[in-house]
Amino acid sequence: TTSVAGGRLSFVLGLQGPCYTMDTACSSGLSALHNGALAVRFGECGSAVASAVSLNLSPIVTTVVAGAGMLSKSGRCFTWDASANGYARSEGVGSVVIRVAGHGAGSTLTLGGSAVRQDGRSASLTAPNGAAQRSLIGATMTRAGLTPAMVGCVEAHGTGTALGDPTEAGAVAQAYGGGRESALIVGAAKGNVGHTEAPSGLI
Repeated sequence: TTSVAGGRLSFVLGLQGPCYTMDTACSSGLSALHNGALAVRFGECGSAVASAVSLNLSPIVTTVVAGAGMLSKSGRCFTWDASANGYARSEGVGSVVIRVAGHGAGSTLTLGGSAVRQDGRSASLTAPNGAAQRSLIGATMTRAGLTPAMVGCVEAHGTGTALGDPTEAGAVAQAYGGGRESALIVGAAKGNVGHTEAPSGLI
């Protein structure tokens, strides 16, 4: 079972803090990061490791998502493009060590705040909900002590679908756009590396 994977890593590394194996689809890596940060923040452990991996070792998932019309027929993610016609599956591993600021060497990123949220009811199971996305962005900025004007760059989900991209672009514009005096750069790694699914938020 997937629960054994996280436990196995804790066993090998001798880690004794909270140990979860999370499956929240494309947000699995970010959900692990969020929960790891909470564990460190509330003193459940001194540091945490949030990792996610996606390996396409079986054709089953590809067959299912292709049958649902979710994959790009050209095999590319055309994020923010009028030719967006689905996503391309790829493989990847993302891993982050989370510590309290100032503790330990090699810190390259400060996580000011994080939040998770489900879209709730929308047009379909996989259809995005712009209002829920705006709410999530707002909650994250509040926890990080940021205002929209302080944000200069956003790494978006950007799957390259005709429904998902406009919805996300609208949510980003509404969440960060009010009263801006400088440009907001919006990117998405999927245009270069494809959709790594579970670790996509960590890559």
